[in-house]
Amino acid sequence: MNKLFSHVFCAILLSGFVSAAPASNGSSSIPSASSLSGVKSSSATSLGSGTLSSSAADATPTVPYASDDPNPRLWNITETNLTAVVPERGSIGSNILGPQNVPIDVQNADLLAPPTTDAGDVPNAKWPFSLSHMRLQTGGWARQQNINQMPIATAMAGVDMRLEAGAIRELHWHSTAEWAYVLKGTTQITAVDQDGRNYLANVGPGDLWYFPPGIPHSLQATNETEEGSEFLLIFPNGSFTDDGTFLLTDWLAHIPKDVIAKNFRVNISAFDHIPGEQLYIFPGVPPPPNAQAPSDPQGTVPSPYSFAFSQLNATQYSGGTAKIADTSNFPISEAISVAEVTVEPGAMRELHWHPTQDEWGFYLEGQARVTLFAAEGTAVTYDYQAGDISYVPSPYGHYVENTGNTTLRFLEIFNSPTFEDVSLTQWLALTPPALVKAHLQLSDSVIASLNKTKPVVVGPN
Repeated sequence: MNKLFSHVFCAILLSGFVSAAPASNGSSSIPSASSLSGVKSSSATSLGSGTLSSSAADATPTVPYASDDPNPRLWNITETNLTAVVPERGSIGSNILGPQNVPIDVQNADLLAPPTTDAGDVPNAKWPFSLSHMRLQTGGWARQQNINQMPIATAMAGVDMRLEAGAIRELHWHSTAEWAYVLKGTTQITAVDQDGRNYLANVGPGDLWYFPPGIPHSLQATNETEEGSEFLLIFPNGSFTDDGTFLLTDWLAHIPKDVIAKNFRVNISAFDHIPGEQLYIFPGVPPPPNAQAPSDPQGTVPSPYSFAFSQLNATQYSGGTAKIADTSNFPISEAISVAEVTVEPGAMRELHWHPTQDEWGFYLEGQARVTLFAAEGTAVTYDYQAGDISYVPSPYGHYVENTGNTTLRFLEIFNSPTFEDVSLTQWLALTPPALVKAHLQLSDSVIASLNKTKPVVVGPN
């Protein structure tokens, strides 16, 4: 047995010497590092003693490098060569042989011909208000978006409402808060809180109002402009529907008149002409510009229900501007915060995400491109135009790029008392450089150039 063991041991030892010896053609039989993907190599250095010492060589990639393809949007909404509007990018894809809705495809270049960086799928994150059903009334209209139109938008719902001069959105209240951004014209708002304190204000373009849940209020367009007003309403519940509002006329139409008379302690004949059904929106006489709330023994509300957001100075960045309204400057707005952002042509709202709250976006002017990164190798790119709604769940990484030739302006709206975001640039700038370099193989000079304050809106190179 010992003799057999000795023979086996010698055979193994001899095979080791043979494999380490140079091949007859002078080349090593050991594969080089370049031929082994993901395998680290070492270089041998000869010392005076004749021994060998290994030192680490340059790092090799553990995965392939990202493509250098810039993946631009292939056309914009002014494209006139409609033969270019096809689902093709480079050598992949092909034209459409069947029916094609070209106007929609022109507006959605990155859905029809997505960048090669897109992968997987996310729930639809774009809804144009133009596709919402219009509720037409004498004196105005309303259209809405909720989870029926965009199931991903679970945290907030939106309503676009138009009132002709003097028209009234009748006295009502909601089970949720109501937040508004005035798009055009001036709207006079009234409200009375649970302690009997009242409020009246005229709210102009770019300004805000907010009513807490259950607070009764009204909206009426002034005649400051002959067109009246239009405003965006946000409700912090994706299931909200404006058809479920508690309306004054609807309520009284469903209460026995003898009960109504008893409640107000007047003769029942006083209610001979109350509406038999809800009014919702109806014509009225424009209120005077200097209207005042009725005198109130309880006083006025302690925290104003409106905020002159249009008069707030925006912060200038290299690629545009941003300003924020939340409870730090609009204390009553406990359920909704907003950032109004402008992005100049060629610039972008930086790569970022929101740590705790989803983003409901509304595009006011210009054209935008947004890629949503949903983790696990999933990313989808959308194109937005004025009047479009976007929605970004809180953990999703994203950016907003101006792909037009005019200023892009949009709102980032959150179901939160305070605005919060995390900047990719700032995160990397404040992380130990060796860690950043190990991940991204960036040069020392690039890492040193990263901004330690949030760039927010980044200008073109």
